[in-house]
Amino acid sequence: MQKNFSPLAWLAPLGAGGISIITFAFFNYSLTHPAGLINFSQTDGGLLVRILEGNMLLFIALHLLLTIFLIAPLVRFLRDENYQNFRDNPLQNSALLAPFISAAMTLNVLIGPIRYFVPAFYENLQMLMLPGFIAWVVLWILTMRFVVKLLAISFTKSFDIAKISFGWLLHPFTLGMVTVTGTGVAAMAADAVLANVAAFLSLISGSMGLFLLFVKTISIFKSHFAADGLPAKQFLPSFLIVIPNITLYAISAFRLGHWLEKFHAAELGNYFKIVMTTAFAFETWYLFFGFVLLADYFRRHFFREYHVSQWGLVCPLVAYAVLGSFVYKVFAPILLTKIVILTTTAVVVLLFFFLLKKMFCCRKSCGNFSCE
Repeated sequence: MQKNFSPLAWLAPLGAGGISIITFAFFNYSLTHPAGLINFSQTDGGLLVRILEGNMLLFIALHLLLTIFLIAPLVRFLRDENYQNFRDNPLQNSALLAPFISAAMTLNVLIGPIRYFVPAFYENLQMLMLPGFIAWVVLWILTMRFVVKLLAISFTKSFDIAKISFGWLLHPFTLGMVTVTGTGVAAMAADAVLANVAAFLSLISGSMGLFLLFVKTISIFKSHFAADGLPAKQFLPSFLIVIPNITLYAISAFRLGHWLEKFHAAELGNYFKIVMTTAFAFETWYLFFGFVLLADYFRRHFFREYHVSQWGLVCPLVAYAVLGSFVYKVFAPILLTKIVILTTTAVVVLLFFFLLKKMFCCRKSCGNFSCE
């Protein structure tokens, strides 16, 4: 196996793309603008807006650059003679889904932050909807095929279920990221056929993902309660992966609601408020509980060591900030909500650059992006 490379390194471009989405969601749901997705020409150009736009541009670039940098190591990893052994191990093969999640994030970055800055995109969004839909369908097919293959391996290969970690939730995380992109197409498309197909495919992947999230979360908690103490330190950051899962499925439900209202004459009333605020409330206590649980890990290990799994700490903060913008729109359009979103954004930006520095120091010392 290629020395010390882990597909989890793809959580780095995923995190960068997610941070650019935070700013876009904040603009879209907190700034007044005409119907539809907000774009560059519709903002007031104030100092805070320009600073946040600079942040969005920076993380768009980092997402694309890190994606390019990690393609070659991933290809070498997949061609390695021991790759099949890695894939056939149910305790570690969920890491192979990280590139799929990052690829789905690329589509979201294109629809949101990149489109925000490019007039040819935001002025002709419906013309781009069909090519975007086709690209998403290709990713949907590849993702569903690979997730099913990994699930089949879990059912046919023997392994010690007592050793499973929250990293197992990368399966529903992957399906949730693909689903949230598809529901975006369903909600935004003007063509009813295209929107309905996108919605149906999203319901397939989304229902599968929700089922796996429920089953796997119960299994993981049962395993942890049966064990002595916390799992090994390299698995601890994955405890918070529940949060991005919740965000993705809540936003998917939000977008499906808009699809139902737009194409099927549904009148959903407070549905949007209930879905988003319930998800945000859950994430608030879970995030607090998670950081209390990880307090000793941060004191003893986080600042002294680098494990590629530490990138798993970025996604929960990104997810919390993104969901906060939806809550601002539908439930709490107050200054406190903005402060929470912007504070979380500042923390996750600092965390991202801290991890990026550690990753490149690791690469310099051992010649790899994810040595441990």
